Amino acid sequence: MNVQNDNVAIAEVWFHAFNTKDLTLLLSLYSDDAVHYSPKLKVRLPETEGLINGKAALHAWWDDAFARLPTLQYLPTAYTANNERVFMEYVRKVAGEQDMLVAEVLEIRDGVIVASRVYHG
Repeated sequence: MNVQNDNVAIAEVWFHAFNTKDLTLLLSLYSDDAVHYSPKLKVRLPETEGLINGKAALHAWWDDAFARLPTLQYLPTAYTANNERVFMEYVRKVAGEQDMLVAEVLEIRDGVIVASRVYHG
């Protein structure tokens, strides 16, 4: 088994789930106690300081994003993976907004995402 390739496959499923807005599939990639950091969280939900914990919080965050931004799509441009992480680069596209370059790291253990961190300007 090549964990590095498995981690890239998880990232590819992540993009598919996100872009098809399949919240069930997206959440299935995460551990129950996964943590997620995003600068967007910090802006939209300042009380979180950018960090949310657990699938219920992830569900609420992405459900809101999909409702607010029905044209939201992530176009992957690069993956760099090792046995523990996938570093993903992608372009965030929303109709009527300027494209945004984004990087995100998925930390993966035992085949599930345990942490994710988003980076953008």
